[in-house]
Amino acid sequence: MNIAVLISGGVDSAVVVHKLKEQGHDLHLFYIRIGLDTDEGDCSAEEDIEMCTLIARKYGCLFDVVSLHQEYWDNVMEYALNTVRQGLTPNPDIMCNKMIKFGYFEQRWGHEFDKTATGHYASTDVIGDITYLATAVDPVKDQTDFLARISYEQLCHLMFPLGNMPKAAVRETAIAARMPNAFRKDSQGICFLGKINYNDFIKRHLGIKKGAIIELETGRKIGEHNGFWFHTIGQRKGLGLSGGPWYVVKKNVHDNVIYVSNGYDTEKQYG
Repeated sequence: MNIAVLISGGVDSAVVVHKLKEQGHDLHLFYIRIGLDTDEGDCSAEEDIEMCTLIARKYGCLFDVVSLHQEYWDNVMEYALNTVRQGLTPNPDIMCNKMIKFGYFEQRWGHEFDKTATGHYASTDVIGDITYLATAVDPVKDQTDFLARISYEQLCHLMFPLGNMPKAAVRETAIAARMPNAFRKDSQGICFLGKINYNDFIKRHLGIKKGAIIELETGRKIGEHNGFWFHTIGQRKGLGLSGGPWYVVKKNVHDNVIYVSNGYDTEKQYG
């Protein structure tokens, strides 16, 4: 098959290339640039692209860097900021998969290939004539939750070659194949932020607005915060309160108030 492979510079997508080449497929590797042309979203792109270039050279694959900067801002970063403004917790990875990797990329490049392969820890099952999204064999690394909003049409064009491999086996494969990124650490956090701190990113776009921290059970003010948008339900760290542990259990977006409790999932939380 003629397969487009989304490659990130990490070990997972590199092992996808290794597996598919062993199976005799023709591969064209793509790196999607999504960080903005500012210090807010470089995602260490230059280092990633250098690593991708080495992988492409090692396996004799065509390699292209494609840009979806503005599309990422319009569809993922704006979604994330708007969700935070509403007092909710966004999941940028879910939206990125639906709109960017398997949306705009597929529309502009991926549709020209028989399949698009990624390093997601997931799999597909075909039962009868219907394709189903299925979990990976590694329950710790399974990423089907991040694929929850992709369409059926998108799913049918995807391949997840790592779905039947534990993470340890992926790393062992990379080492055995002498890949240049075999010992590279897995990426953490939200990609579009690059090296910028999440709270610094939120502060830059939403600012600071002092508000009260209220103990849910007593109604007593026990502290102040810099804006409800810096806090998520269930949060324990970063509240700056003594006598804990304290958990964020409720938010009043209209009045910029967050409520905390010494316990979580308390009866009053749902009152």
